[in-house]
Amino acid sequence: MQNAEAGATVEFEKVLLVDNEGNVTVGAPTVEGAKVVCEVVSPLVKGEKVLVFHKKRRKGYRKLNGHRQQFTELTIKEVVA
Repeated sequence: MQNAEAGATVEFEKVLLVDNEGNVTVGAPTVEGAKVVCEVVSPLVKGEKVLVFHKKRRKGYRKLNGHRQQFTELTIKEVVA
């Protein structure tokens, strides 16, 4: 979510699978009429650092690169099926 603000409500209409008290519905490709309502907790959060290490043995070549992916933290309010 790029333009989300904290406290905003977001809806996802493309739902692939719904479990309604043991009654599982699998979409082909999506479940008709199902949606997930979420609330944005914090819009831009950085994840844990992933280290990428490249090495070529016996050549003296070593390279270390780190990456932290940004994501939007959501809270699921309800699943409408």
